Amino acid sequence: MPRGRSTFTKRQKEQTRQQKQRDKAERRSQRKQDKPEAGNTDELDELREAAEAQAAMFHVGYDPSSTLEPNLADKKPVE
Repeated sequence: MPRGRSTFTKRQKEQTRQQKQRDKAERRSQRKQDKPEAGNTDELDELREAAEAQAAMFHVGYDPSSTLEPNLADKKPVE
């Protein structure tokens, strides 16, 4: 029994969709493999250098030991 044109078109569309899914999954796995480690020190060093350069530009002292969060131990409680 011969298939109609619409059945053939549907099969082609489904095969194209499946191929796109496979390609997408392959690209995703490739990105995961190429992704640098989370503890990349080169990137952190670049950020520190940029912060030092900005501090020098604005004549502000840069203290690498300072953190973004305030130290709660240094604060006195409000009475």
